[in-house]
Amino acid sequence: MSRYTVLIVDDEEEFREMTTKRLAKHALECESAPDGDTALEMIAKKNYDVVLLDVKMPGRDGIETLREIKKIAPMTEVVMLTGHASVESGINGIKYGAFDYLMKPMELDPLFEKLNAAYERKRVQQEKIEMAQIKKDMVRPG
Repeated sequence: MSRYTVLIVDDEEEFREMTTKRLAKHALECESAPDGDTALEMIAKKNYDVVLLDVKMPGRDGIETLREIKKIAPMTEVVMLTGHASVESGINGIKYGAFDYLMKPMELDPLFEKLNAAYERKRVQQEKIEMAQIKKDMVRPG
């Protein structure tokens, strides 16, 4: 599995820091944002492979942030984080293009597996687009 970039968006600083450290040990390139607006600014400037996005945040919530992410960077995969009370929000997130959702608190292994699966889907989609582009260029009369 190759290295890929993850943006962790959560208003809980302790969670962001701990998750960033744990994922960095798996050779992932991690950055974090305390809220949806900051995340969107970061995504507008840099390409992230996967976003780990908390549903419940002050200001712009996870669903609203997800919808904006999909406008700015449609190829970026998003994994929603929900508490027990907001499973509905996780399911809702999938309707708006999230890859999947995880319940907080979660173990590192399921989180890592979910991020890998999301990255793999992005990589395959990217490859299909590149292959279609190559085929199109080959067909073009020169």
